[in-house]
Amino acid sequence: MSLDLDRYDKEILDILQKDAAISNVDLSKKIGLSTSASLSRTKRLKELGVIIQRVTILDETKVGLGMVAFTFVNLSPHNRATANEFIARVKETSQILECYNITGNWDYLLKIVSKDIASYRNFIMDLLMEFPGVNKIDTNLVLGTDKLSYYLPIE
Repeated sequence: MSLDLDRYDKEILDILQKDAAISNVDLSKKIGLSTSASLSRTKRLKELGVIIQRVTILDETKVGLGMVAFTFVNLSPHNRATANEFIARVKETSQILECYNITGNWDYLLKIVSKDIASYRNFIMDLLMEFPGVNKIDTNLVLGTDKLSYYLPIE
């Protein structure tokens, strides 16, 4: 469900996507509203679920997690209970950054970070293959990242 966002809401979202740490004072100056109006709008956007959370994005390599893998997973049996158990485990696992339920030959696509290939192998063998319902996996290793963005174009 898309919300009706006015010019100020869109400006707030645009600015916060580029700099989540901006002060409310600076934000209000950039959009041309009072600090109380700016804060009120930002709070409203959070309450409506438009703003999910503010985060600091780290460079994986500089924190020792230089290997990124996209791992496809099939579950068996195919039922809601198996999927729910799998998703619960995924949510508990910090090495899994993203999880998508997808169409096609695979059930899920996971974005996984690790220190190196040996760490990734141990993660697969000791953890992921033990998740409820995991039947089959296939991995694509990231050789390089040409674009990484969390910015959504607000029109």
